[in-house]
Amino acid sequence: MPGEVPKIPQPKEHKAKICLWADLDVHKSEEIKGAVNMEEVKRILAEHFSLTDYKENPRSAALLDLYFYATQFALNHNFTKEQLSVFFSIVKKTHMVCVETPFGNVEQCYDYFKELVLCHAVLRPPWSVNLFGHEHVRLVIDYVVNTYFRHFKLYKYVFTPLVKLDLSISYAGMPEEDEPQTQEEELKAIEEEADGPTEEDQDQITPEGRESEKPPSPEEEESETTKELRKLITTQLNDELSKLRINLSDQIQQNNDSLQKKLSLADDPGSGKQGRASSKSKKK
Repeated sequence: MPGEVPKIPQPKEHKAKICLWADLDVHKSEEIKGAVNMEEVKRILAEHFSLTDYKENPRSAALLDLYFYATQFALNHNFTKEQLSVFFSIVKKTHMVCVETPFGNVEQCYDYFKELVLCHAVLRPPWSVNLFGHEHVRLVIDYVVNTYFRHFKLYKYVFTPLVKLDLSISYAGMPEEDEPQTQEEELKAIEEEADGPTEEDQDQITPEGRESEKPPSPEEEESETTKELRKLITTQLNDELSKLRINLSDQIQQNNDSLQKKLSLADDPGSGKQGRASSKSKKK
């Protein structure tokens, strides 16, 4: 429906679960660990997650870099295939929570990340398993915090739409105005005006080169309600301006009178002394 506001997902809490073999199964983890070089690892990830267009698509390139460097980190620290699968899913699920809404949700995202790590560091079946020891937990937290959460807003900017507020106010009793033209319509109108009159415009032009019908003036287009409102506003403004002029004139006159008195006293200093002397004699 026109004018309907699209529904934008709001930040929400997520429940962490065990994610072993969730994104990288046994065979894919073994294939990555058995890769000859990192270029082959990058190719495996691009094919597995349908990111083969990373050379043309900036979003695919950014996402592939996130997956690739997380996998490289796990391989450099000799993670097992189970640890590799879980660590990769932790990074991927944290990213998915980040980009599910364009609004700020860094707190919800970080809490979800901590719960994911905890689910794979404590033996509490069937809710958690102990795949990561204390050293692995420290490595995982340091890596994700220093590489992902440090650039949290950049990932949000790349993978979420920009939200803009379009506010319109309608008053009761006022006539509805035509909807504003879009940028494409305005450009099209400017191009048509630059190209010259159309066939319909030429039919309305007389041989003398003038249009047979003049466009209505702005006063004719205004409705009665608009005219009354304009008249009321003009009258009110004129009254306020008149009051302001009167107050300003009175203030200027008072200041002028006070200044004249001070100047007269300064020109005749003897009058002040005589007045003081006479007052003293009267007291005696």
